Amino acid sequence: MEKAWWKKSVIYQIYPRSFADSNGDGIGDINGITAHLDYLKDLGVDVIWLSPVYQSPNDDNGYDISDYQAIMQEFGTMEDFDRMLEEMHKRGLKLVMDLVVNHTSDEHRWFVESRKSKDNPYRDYYIWKDPKDGKEPNNWGACFGGSAWEYDEETEMYYLHCFSKKQPDLNWENEKVRKEVFDMMTWWCEKGVDGFRMDVISMISKDPAYPDGIVHNGLYGDNSPYVCNGPRVHEYLQEMNQKVLSKFDLITVGEAAGVTVEEAKKYANLDGSELNMVFQFEHVDAPTAEHGKWTDKRFELKRLRSILNKWQTQLEGKAWNSLYWDNHDQPRAVSRFGNDGPMYRELSAKMLATCLHMLKGTPYIYQGEEIGMTNAYFDKMEDYRDIESINTYKEFTENGLMNPEEMMSALKAVSRDNARTPMQWNTSAHAGFTTGEPWIRVNPNYLQINAEAAVEDKNSIYYYYQKLIKLRKNYEIIIDGIFEGLLEEDENIYAYARNLGSQRLVVACNFSGEEVSCDLFDRAEEGKELISNYEYHKDGMLKPYEARAILFEK
Repeated sequence: MEKAWWKKSVIYQIYPRSFADSNGDGIGDINGITAHLDYLKDLGVDVIWLSPVYQSPNDDNGYDISDYQAIMQEFGTMEDFDRMLEEMHKRGLKLVMDLVVNHTSDEHRWFVESRKSKDNPYRDYYIWKDPKDGKEPNNWGACFGGSAWEYDEETEMYYLHCFSKKQPDLNWENEKVRKEVFDMMTWWCEKGVDGFRMDVISMISKDPAYPDGIVHNGLYGDNSPYVCNGPRVHEYLQEMNQKVLSKFDLITVGEAAGVTVEEAKKYANLDGSELNMVFQFEHVDAPTAEHGKWTDKRFELKRLRSILNKWQTQLEGKAWNSLYWDNHDQPRAVSRFGNDGPMYRELSAKMLATCLHMLKGTPYIYQGEEIGMTNAYFDKMEDYRDIESINTYKEFTENGLMNPEEMMSALKAVSRDNARTPMQWNTSAHAGFTTGEPWIRVNPNYLQINAEAAVEDKNSIYYYYQKLIKLRKNYEIIIDGIFEGLLEEDENIYAYARNLGSQRLVVACNFSGEEVSCDLFDRAEEGKELISNYEYHKDGMLKPYEARAILFEK
């Protein structure tokens, strides 16, 4: 049987607002993407995942959708979209759309109708509850700060919004909602898109009891046990699969907040009854921090290793992994897991790429990762645009949970805006992203870090990614090899092997800026070095941020 194409693919995520602006209004757009398709084709990626381009008031940068079948005016027209899709397909590139169906915008016509009256035909499209003792129905907090409930004067009830108050949650219990969603998905599939990345899809089924959550930070209750991986989520996804997904040759990945390995085996099971794979968050969740993700603490390699190894070994033969270091919601990989200083930025970026792309699963590259873009390190709140960052700063500082200096330090480390600064194309004004005033500040290091310089330098991170992608196409072991953890107590080295038939691929990555001893390559001359970020090696050692992958015949 031919291997599912998505297992062999490498996926590149585009955040349209920050990728390339074609008309000088300071906002990236669809024609800007089309203009750079050759750059992506040359990199070697197979699939482009596009963050939302639908009509939206932009409360959460497009993840609040007011019309699923229209394009945001700032991004262009449906004709622009159709041309982009056609140009992608001409180049053999596939397109994955971002599907955001846990919630809509409060400006979506369904919600506009829903809030008019209790007996409106659309009332039950959303989750409405009566006040409890004159207050919110329960103590749940929203992901972007504040209560997860918003009072509506018109009908004197509360509606649920797990994110912003302008993002009311859809009621998936309502069969009409599911039919609307499935019809809309079918419309996009018939248009020719090649798959869906499903935003917070693990949250579409809620605990029908709506119990109070445990209060962690002194303000609101944690709703995650009651909204993540709910009682009917697999039933809904199987219905989606039967009615839409199974009818087309698609790639599907679910963003699954709170997902466990056991749940992932259901979402991404190999029988194909739900999704192809899920995004889990364990490896990017903050080191046990007092205030959730809001910390400037660095990761610990031992913890990172145990999480990555668990997902590799426990999904083996049961489900498929998605592999990523960063995305539009996470800080830059080289800043978080590597070393973004001038001495080690390139080496550590290549090391991280090696580490990820040699694991079992489908790798994702976030725009700019292939040139080693870094965190923005904004030092003024006025520079931030992200609703989560702005709301949390206000909530935490006003309530004494963190002082302004601590909060700014945490934002520099983990704010979503670190990933959202404009793509750095060249050394011209605003990094070649726009001829206008960019919607968010460009990282000033674009003079040193940009795509034009990377393409001109044959030793750049860009060509290293290109080589990794080619290796994936040429070596079956990278796709199918069974994972085996190595050096599992080492403080500095993350190492593993992949085994397939008579072959053994050994990968070792030094996550430190020190030279460390490593005996995995004592007989390296007997194997074939597939890739390394150093030209010369030292016997029995790994240099700072060194990565090596050597293929042995058993």
